[in-house]
Amino acid sequence: MEVQQFYYDNKIVKKFLYATMLWGVVGMLVGLLLAFLFLFPNLTEDIPWLSFGRLRPLHTNAVIFAFVGNAIFAGVYYSLQRLLKARMYSDFLSKLNFWGWQLIIVAAAISLPLGYTTSKEYAELEWPIDIAIALIWVAFGVNMIGTILKRRQRHLYVAVWFYIATFVTVAVLHIFNSLELPVSAMKSYSVYAGVQDALVQWWYGHNAVAFFLTTPFLGLMYYFVPKAADRPVYSYRLSIVHFWSLIFIYIWAGPHHLLYTSLPDWAQNLGVVFSVMLIAPSWGGMINGLLTLRGVWDKVRTDPVLKFMVVAITGYGMATFEGPMLSLKNVNAIAHFTDWIIAHVHVGALAWNGFLTFGMIYYLVPKMFKTKLYSLPMANFHFWIGTLGIILYALPMYIAGFVQASMWKQFNPDGTLVYGNFLETVEQIIPMYWMRAIGGTLYLVGVLVGIYNAVQTIRRGSKVEDELAEAPALARVAKGRVAGETFHTWLERKPVQLTILATIAILIGGVIQIVPTIMVKSNIPTISSVKPYTPLELEGRDIYIREGCVSCHSQMVRPFRSETERYQGEYSKAGEYVYDHPFLWGSKRTGPDLMRVGGKYSDNWHFNHMYDPQSTSSGSIMPSYKWLIRNRLDKSDTEAKMEAMVQLGVPYTEEDIAQAQENMDTQGARIEESLHNDPDFVSSYEEDRRIAKEYGEEFVEMKDREIVAIIAYLQRLGTDIKIKNNTEDATTKN
Repeated sequence: MEVQQFYYDNKIVKKFLYATMLWGVVGMLVGLLLAFLFLFPNLTEDIPWLSFGRLRPLHTNAVIFAFVGNAIFAGVYYSLQRLLKARMYSDFLSKLNFWGWQLIIVAAAISLPLGYTTSKEYAELEWPIDIAIALIWVAFGVNMIGTILKRRQRHLYVAVWFYIATFVTVAVLHIFNSLELPVSAMKSYSVYAGVQDALVQWWYGHNAVAFFLTTPFLGLMYYFVPKAADRPVYSYRLSIVHFWSLIFIYIWAGPHHLLYTSLPDWAQNLGVVFSVMLIAPSWGGMINGLLTLRGVWDKVRTDPVLKFMVVAITGYGMATFEGPMLSLKNVNAIAHFTDWIIAHVHVGALAWNGFLTFGMIYYLVPKMFKTKLYSLPMANFHFWIGTLGIILYALPMYIAGFVQASMWKQFNPDGTLVYGNFLETVEQIIPMYWMRAIGGTLYLVGVLVGIYNAVQTIRRGSKVEDELAEAPALARVAKGRVAGETFHTWLERKPVQLTILATIAILIGGVIQIVPTIMVKSNIPTISSVKPYTPLELEGRDIYIREGCVSCHSQMVRPFRSETERYQGEYSKAGEYVYDHPFLWGSKRTGPDLMRVGGKYSDNWHFNHMYDPQSTSSGSIMPSYKWLIRNRLDKSDTEAKMEAMVQLGVPYTEEDIAQAQENMDTQGARIEESLHNDPDFVSSYEEDRRIAKEYGEEFVEMKDREIVAIIAYLQRLGTDIKIKNNTEDATTKN
C-alpha cells in the first residue's frame, strides 16, 4: 500500500490561537467595564461610544465571535487535519478565513460603539458586515469540505460530524436572520416585522448558542478530551445518538425565549416540548465526555488540561439542565427578564466555552512549540481563580434574579403592588452587582495569568513549522454498504450524504415553526387602531436602536396581573408590532418595560430623564444621554427610510413621504413648545442661544435636535391601544 508524505498546516492554527488570546482579553475587559457601569452608571458620562447600550453588543460579539470564534477555528484547523490525515484543502482559503475574520471583528469593534446596529441579539452587525461574515464562513466551509473530500482516513470521526453540522446550520441561520433591506451604507431594516421578526431572531439567537457555542465545542471535546486523557471515547453508540438527536431537537427550541409573549401559543408550546426533550442528548454528550476519563482521575488531579476540560463539561451539563428547566412556562414566568438569565448564560460562556478553550490552549501550545508548559503552578492558579470567578459571578446573579422576580410579583391585601416603583428592586440587588464585578475581575485575572503562561511557553519553544506526517492513500471501496457494515458506518465514509442528512435534520424544525408564522397572515391579526410611526417617531426609534436602549428595557407586557398593574395597560398584542422593523421586545429588564410608557410622563420629564436620570428617578443606574440634547437630528435619510418601510409593507402614502420634513417640523415644534413649560429648560435654552450668538455659531432649534425625536417615539409607545381593559379600540380583523 502506497504511503504518502504531507505536511500539516500548523501556522494557521498558531494564528488563530494568538487571535483567541488577544480578543479574549478585549471581550472580557469590555464585559468587566459593563459590570462596573451598573455600579457607576456615569463612569463614561458624555462619551457616546463608551455608553452601556453601545458597549453591550460589542461585549457579546467580542466574546462569542472573536474569542470563541477564533478558538473554534484554531481547534478545527488542528484536529481536522489529523483526523482526516490531510493538509487543509487550500492554504489560500485558510489565510482568507483568518484575515477575513479578523477584519470582521475590527469592523464590529468600530461600528458597534459608533451606534451602527440592527439591535438583534448576537446579530447586531449591519448589512455590509453580514455579507462579509457569510462570505468568510463559506470560505471556511469550502476549505473544510475540500479537506474531507481529499482525506486519507476513510471514516469520519464524531468530531467531524459536529464540524459539518456547525458549518451548515450557522450558514442557514445567519443568512435567513440577516435578511434586511438596506437604506444606506450602514443602515438597514429587517425584512420581518414584530412577532415574525421575534420568532426568526430567536430561532437564530438560540441556535447561535446551539450551533456556534455548543456543537463545534462538542466536536473539540470529542477530539481533545480523549487526546489529553490518552483514552478512547467512552461510547461510540452514544456519540451517534448524541449527534443526531441534538442537531434535530436543538433547532426547535428557540421559541422558549418568547414564552408569554405575543407569539402564537402553538409556536411557544412547540419550543417548550423540544426544549424539555433537549436534556437527553445534551446530558448524553456530557456523560460521554466525563466517562471518557474513567480510570484516569489521578491524572485529572495533576493535569491542568484535564482540570479545565472536566469543569467545562460539567458547566455544559449544568447549563443544559438549566436551559430545559427555564423553558417550562411556570419557571420562565419567574426567570425571564431577570438576572437569572445572565447567570445561566455566563455559566455556559465562562465554564463551558471559556474553560474548554483554555484547556485546549494548554494542550496545543506546548505541543505546537515543542516544549513544556512554562509554569504548572500558574496553570493551577488560573484554574482555581477562574473557577472561583465563575462561582462569584453566577451565584449573585441567581440571587438577584430571584429577588427581582419575587419583588415584581408581590401584592398588598388591597390589590396594589407592594413594590410599585421599579427602582426599589434595583436598589436591593446592587450588592449582587458588586459581587458579579468581583467575580468577573477574578476570572479575568486568571485569563491574564493563563495568557502570560502561554506566551512564556511560546518564547521558550521552537518556531512553529508545518508538521511532517504520512498516511496510506485512500483506497477505493464499493459505493454501497459492504457485508457487515451498518448504515451509520456506511454514512461515516459518505460525507456528502452525511451533510445532506444533517441539513435535512436541522431544516425540519425551522420550516415547521417559521413558515406558518410568516406565510399565514391570520396567525398575526391586525389591529385597526395601530398606525405606522410618524417620520419623527421613526427617527426617534432609530436613535433608540442606535443607543442600545433595548439592552435594558423590554417592550413586551406579558399577560400577568403583576405586569398589567405595574405598567398600567393592556398586555401586549401581536397586532401592535406589525410595523416594527426590527422588533424591540428585549430580553432583560434592568429598567422598566416601556411598552405602555407613552403619555405616562410629560415631555419635560423625558428631557430631564435623558439629561440626568437620577434627577427624575433617584437611585437609577441609567447613564445620562446629554449628547441627544446637543446633537442635531439628521433628517437627510428620512424619506429613504419611509420608502424602505413601504417596500416592507408599511402603508405610508406618497403624500406621507413628500410631507415628511414638514410633518417632522410640525411635531418637533409641538414638543419644543411643551418643553417651555419648564422654567429651567427655558433659561438653559436661552443661555445656549445667547452663547451661540456671541461666538457666531449656528444655533440649532430644539425641535431639530435628537432629543425631540426620541421623546416623540417614547410618547407614542403603547398609545394605539388607549384604554386599559377595553378592547373596543382594538378591533381585530383577519
